[in-house]
Amino acid sequence: MSTILQLAPQNVWKHFYSLTQIPRPSGYMEKITGFLLNFGKELGLESFTDEVGNVIIRKPATPGMENRKGVILQAHMDMVPQKNNDTVHDFTKDPIETYIDGDWVRAKGTTLGADNGLGVAAIMAVLEDNSLKHGPLEALITKDEETGMYGAFGLKPGTLQGEILLNLDSEDEGELYIGCAGGIDLTATLKYKEETPAAGLVARNITLKGLRGGHSGLEINQGRGNANKLLARVLHDILIEFDSQLASFEGGNMRNAIPREAHAVLVFNPEEAEELEDYIKEYEAQINAEYTPIESGITLMVEPVDLPAAVVPEEIQDNMINVLMACQNGVMRMIPTVPDTVETSSNLAIVIIGEGKAEVRILARSSCDTMKEFLADSLTACFAMAGMKVELSGSYSGWQPNVDSPILHAMKLSYKQQFGVEPAVKVIHAGLECGIIGANCPGLDMISFGPTLRSPHSPDERVCIPTVPKFYDFLVATLEQSPDR
Repeated sequence: MSTILQLAPQNVWKHFYSLTQIPRPSGYMEKITGFLLNFGKELGLESFTDEVGNVIIRKPATPGMENRKGVILQAHMDMVPQKNNDTVHDFTKDPIETYIDGDWVRAKGTTLGADNGLGVAAIMAVLEDNSLKHGPLEALITKDEETGMYGAFGLKPGTLQGEILLNLDSEDEGELYIGCAGGIDLTATLKYKEETPAAGLVARNITLKGLRGGHSGLEINQGRGNANKLLARVLHDILIEFDSQLASFEGGNMRNAIPREAHAVLVFNPEEAEELEDYIKEYEAQINAEYTPIESGITLMVEPVDLPAAVVPEEIQDNMINVLMACQNGVMRMIPTVPDTVETSSNLAIVIIGEGKAEVRILARSSCDTMKEFLADSLTACFAMAGMKVELSGSYSGWQPNVDSPILHAMKLSYKQQFGVEPAVKVIHAGLECGIIGANCPGLDMISFGPTLRSPHSPDERVCIPTVPKFYDFLVATLEQSPDR
């Protein structure tokens, strides 16, 4: 695990290693909050939490640079808790086990937490290093970004003193992000009266797994399989081909992660259950053929389980499978003026059916507010036709790009001076906290950048080692060259 401590820059990797030792899944912020506050206070810096639990640490300007614009270094303290099915790990108690794989740092069977642990580690390195030159600095480390950006939403006007915000939460080194998508959460629910299965039936658990999953903003355009969508398709055909009935369905566990696994329990007549295994094997081969080369190793498994005490009434069952089949999932539209960038998408993130209740959760994203509203209305209409109650929550606007940003101009010049090439300037489909923070604290000049990460929000999450020193050196140079007030 400690081998990452030998990587460059060591002052960043040592702090990232410390973060891997502190359990910090969204919703469990007590330990990491205390750790960050102690870190700031031990450096003799003003360190406190605001009323919603964001950590704020202030470092005075280097002597002679007091007239520079104040810079806010921003990252989030929580991580997405995802693991492989065969990995034993408690994200509320266990440290992340890291290892080096060529040019990449990975975790053993779990998410790595480089999203956004490397951003936090870089901020810690800057705060600790008194040899750096910079104007007034302010660290803003937000809580519970991954589950709803609650820290950013709760940030009060007047809390921050800086004029420039550098968000360290994007995933491609050499790219500067000046805008992002907005989002809205949709939750559809339905209560129903369970039925008792007929005597003499048998039950089978059907599991679909082996998908890559990933970030529902960054990787939604790659055509990866959605476990909830695929299993609904499988169940739709099984219910037609076999005399069967649904007892339960469960898939996905994070609103912003493409679901990798899902499973359902169905009841069958014993004589038909024997034919199910051959049917499932053929279906598995079909799905793998359809998704090659995007996915590999998708598996469909059937295993006997005890007969459940209750099943879903046939009408409710059919409505639920039909609505899962029909609802929008994946890319809906690209940005008309930037055809290679996703504008609007949705992620069928979580499905739970059983014990008299059905619940579906979807994260809809768009960089165009009117298209976000249209998508939300379309999804609402779809689930309403299935008799479900729909609630919309957590809506946030996108971050509108400012191509005339002074800090953008300065950073483009700085990057070319350091590395000999122009950085790419882009809008990202993922939801960054910049849009929310900018709405709460108007007038901030904002840029997002970071090292290269791949497959955040999945156990394949990894960070490209050679990009970390470039990211940190660029951050340090940006602080040194920050503009005057």
